[in-house]
Amino acid sequence: MPRDPSTTMHITGATLYLLPVRTRVPLKFGTETLETVTVARVHLRVRNERGEYSNGWGESPLSVQWGWPSPLSYDFRHRAMRELTQKLGMALLAAELSGHALEIGHAFQEQILPGLLQNIAKHGWPNLTAHAPAGKSPTELAIPHLAALLCLAPWDSALHDAYGNLVNRDIYQTYNKDYLELDLSAYLTPAEKSRVSFAEKYPIDFLVKEVPKRLRAWHLVGGLDPLESSDLRGDEPNDGYPVLLSDWIQRDGLTCLKIKLRGNDAVWDYERIVRVGRLALPLGVEWLTTDFNCTVIDPGYVNAILDRLRDEEPRLYGTLLYVEQPFPYELQEHPIDVHSVAARKPLFLDESAHDWQHIRLGRELGWTGVALKTCKTQTGALLGLCWAKAHGMTLMVQDLTNPMLAQIPHVRLAAHAGTIMGVETNGMQFYPAASEPEAKIHPGLYTRRQGQVDLGTLHGPGFGMRVAEMDRVLPVPVWEADL
Repeated sequence: MPRDPSTTMHITGATLYLLPVRTRVPLKFGTETLETVTVARVHLRVRNERGEYSNGWGESPLSVQWGWPSPLSYDFRHRAMRELTQKLGMALLAAELSGHALEIGHAFQEQILPGLLQNIAKHGWPNLTAHAPAGKSPTELAIPHLAALLCLAPWDSALHDAYGNLVNRDIYQTYNKDYLELDLSAYLTPAEKSRVSFAEKYPIDFLVKEVPKRLRAWHLVGGLDPLESSDLRGDEPNDGYPVLLSDWIQRDGLTCLKIKLRGNDAVWDYERIVRVGRLALPLGVEWLTTDFNCTVIDPGYVNAILDRLRDEEPRLYGTLLYVEQPFPYELQEHPIDVHSVAARKPLFLDESAHDWQHIRLGRELGWTGVALKTCKTQTGALLGLCWAKAHGMTLMVQDLTNPMLAQIPHVRLAAHAGTIMGVETNGMQFYPAASEPEAKIHPGLYTRRQGQVDLGTLHGPGFGMRVAEMDRVLPVPVWEADL
């Protein structure tokens, strides 16, 4: 059956903005600390085959420390990620792909992105020669796949927003056979020896039927965050927002806390969990999770901490809902059998869950859940969601400290995914002022109340962002082109 020309999208133009943001307090990622971040905002112009035009917006923070942990200088990695973000926009425009946003996003990731990354690994960064460290080969300066996905995410998000706007539908209403030419069997392969089939299945088949308007909010307890007054150093911000964990809990009515750990200091990690738990539970917190920051090599490290908690702090152990990504990013380089950890607590892939193929490998190694992130593309998150749900894996949607527009697809994915518990959302902790124009339209998304975020103001086509109503003054574009 020929495709309806009104539902076939073509890209006609693109604009890239880079917005610098500074954190109010530092955020530690593994061995590095984030104090500033560049947020990439994208505007796409599109048309259908009837000559009708529309547009869409996408945004994601280019979190260097999270996406590209490396001894290479921050300055070089930051410049390289900015450079790649622009290259990806140019490649997307030049590819002249058409169809549904999911189809375009998948085709780009499968057919075009690998070649771009291989070219960088072979030839390096010609525009960054003056900033590249001396004596390093192009291969040593190659950008990791995870960082590349961060650079692609704002473009991919804009594709989905634009498609919904073009067909005048909430984008989540288009993930079905009425808009997609092929079913999920064209994108996904079931695990071996499973009875799973993706034939005649579409993403909408794996989304929740009753979409909540409110979600429980997980608060991030960073490794540098002061828990009580004795932890204060005297240089904390005095900007009207809380600093101490107890003040955050009471102001926002928090019930869920994610605890950042070191992963290489078992004594500190154990004591940090106990300190947070003993402080938080009397204040009404019900659930905890731990994030070991991908620094653990031996499952025994995590098991010993969990077993000690079980024996010495059984109430705290009972509140641990799941354990997040203790082990290194690249599963293929570090194929660690994690069944022993998962036997104690649900174990969630995060940084390693680049795509559904990595999720499949993780499941073979013993991982039981997946933490989805829109910063690894909306397309990838949707396909990963479908694969994981079909194979009985539990889902969570985790934050990359999403400010401004980046917050909207993030919480919408969580609302449709059916997570184990709400959504992690911490942009209001680390740079609340950055989102003030967006918060005037969607106040419930940028401030947590009664331990929840409120999605009730999101409506209309695309992601329902209502960008035209926002009084956001954008900088001069760093790149713009039209076909």
